[in-house]
Amino acid sequence: MNDPRKTVAISAAAIGRDGFRWFDFVMAAFVAILLLSNVIGAGKVATLWGYSFGAGILFFPLSYLIGDVLTEVYGFARARRCVWAGFAAVVFMAFMSWVVTSLPPAPGWTNQPAYDAVFGQVPRIVLASCAAFWAGELVNAFVMAKMKVATRGKHLWSRTIGSTVVGQGVDSLIFYPLAFWGAEGWTHELVLTVMVTNWALKVAWEILLTPLTYAVVGYLKRSEGVDVFDEGTDFTPFRARV
Repeated sequence: MNDPRKTVAISAAAIGRDGFRWFDFVMAAFVAILLLSNVIGAGKVATLWGYSFGAGILFFPLSYLIGDVLTEVYGFARARRCVWAGFAAVVFMAFMSWVVTSLPPAPGWTNQPAYDAVFGQVPRIVLASCAAFWAGELVNAFVMAKMKVATRGKHLWSRTIGSTVVGQGVDSLIFYPLAFWGAEGWTHELVLTVMVTNWALKVAWEILLTPLTYAVVGYLKRSEGVDVFDEGTDFTPFRARV
């Protein structure tokens, strides 16, 4: 399986649980980017060329790129496992943030307002983010896997872009209404505008990163020595076991 000199097309159902040399590293990168995008990027609104946007959008789409790589190289089941790992990590991060910010500050420690500003999270937004990520990533992986079988592994660009259009569409349709519909300062028109704009930006990112996706996928397939097709795969989203 790990012979880097050749690539063998294989059904995902025929692969055991072990035997991949890079899977753990790709999974770690997926979870790390997801967490850092939520912690570092989510709280800042930046401006470039007169356009204001959430800074997290610069890096969060990389999680979708890695999700595409996971599904393309390792199959839906392992991509699903990574989504569950990322979901659990985000939930724990939200819980830890709540606990730490809620602890009474020590006398003389004056950084609590700054700490609250950076790590304090609105429960409604946390719920929306977790639900949107889980559903969007799994839909992205499902579409990617099904399209790979349908195209017999050809036209990778159509799968990465097509799955992102659908997956990010589901993500946006869940997150923005759930997080901001009826919230103070958010009109219905503003929610819809931000939802469509951010969806378009994420899809555009996926298109721009297509050459990088090709390079990473090609390297991993050669290194792992397999090309996984999801034939006979159980696509239920409610499991993390491979």
